[in-house]
This record gives sequence, structure tokens and C-alpha cells, in this order.
Amino acid sequence: MKLRWVVFLFVLLAGCSSKQDYRNPPWNAEVPVKRAMQWMPISEKAGAAWGVSPRLVTAIIAVESGGNPELVSKSNAVGLMQLKASTAGREVYRYMGWKGQPSTSELKNPERNISMGTAYLSILEHGVLAGIKDPQVMQYALVVSYVNGAGALLRTFSSDRKAAIEEINDLDADEFFEHVVKNHPAPQAPRYIWKVQQAMDAM
Repeated sequence: MKLRWVVFLFVLLAGCSSKQDYRNPPWNAEVPVKRAMQWMPISEKAGAAWGVSPRLVTAIIAVESGGNPELVSKSNAVGLMQLKASTAGREVYRYMGWKGQPSTSELKNPERNISMGTAYLSILEHGVLAGIKDPQVMQYALVVSYVNGAGALLRTFSSDRKAAIEEINDLDADEFFEHVVKNHPAPQAPRYIWKVQQAMDAM
């Protein structure tokens, strides 16, 4: 009986700690950032076109693909910024007034991939996340929304978009991050913010 209680307590504590243990396994940003930096001329061009920080774009490339334009994930995310044709790709196409969605070969093209990934960040920032005032909070919100969708993030605050944005504006960057750690349904969400920040610090 006593052993069963100890095992239960261990499992309970392990569950609590793993939810917040976003730094494990360790991740060294140095090599992926170095590889991602080779695409900086394209990131700068796309960043200027869409009003997005090229450093943020480069950090996302480092985290998503390690700078490999040929990478295709198990979930069919493609290229440098690991875009899914049916979600982010379709969203960018619709925004541009185009029909359908990008092909895999289009998403493997570094210039097209970075352009579409940067466009998607801009669409998020000026669309569903519009109204977030603190630039650092906006960056965190963008990063989480990029990887897990803006809806999943906003619902951790309120089912009403406007009310969610107001609640977000009551938080500083550290408080927002803690909220994500404690409340986001996807355990990789805080780790993703952390990795992107690690990548930006390594530039």
C-alpha cells in the first residue's frame, strides 16, 4: 500500500514538473543558427516587405529546420520555415487573392518558403493577434501562434478574441510566458518560445 502511494506521488510530481520543464532536453542554438544565417539576405528582403523582424524569421528557421530547405516533417510541414500547405500555405494564398495552396516543390524553394512564412507571421500579427501592445509579448504570441495556431492561444484567455487581447495586455512578457507554461494545451508551446529566444540570443 505504501509503495503504491509513493509510485502515485512520483507520477503526480513527474507530471507537474514535465509540464513546466520546457528546457529539457537541452538545445544548443549555435549550429542551427549558423545554418539559418546563410538565408539572412532572403529573410531581410521578406522582413522588409512584410514588416517582420528578419532576426525573428531567422530564429524560426533555426528552430524549425536548422536551415535545411529540403526538410519535410511527418506532418507534411515543408522547408526552411516548416510550412504546411493546407494551413499556413493556404492562408497566405487566400490573403494574396490566389486560389488553392502551394505545392511541396514551391515550399522547398528557399525564397518562396521564407516569403510565405514571413507573410504568415504578418497575417497573424495584423489579423487575429492585432491589438497586443507590448512588442515582446507580441513576439511570444506570434511564435506560439505560428507553431500551434492563434486560436489555441487566445482560448487560454477567453473564447472572445477582444476579451483575450485585453487580458494579454494586462501581462508583461514574463507573465505571458508563465501563462503559456501553465495553461497552453500543447506542451511544446513554452519550449518553442524558449528555443526561438535561444536562437535570437545566439545571433
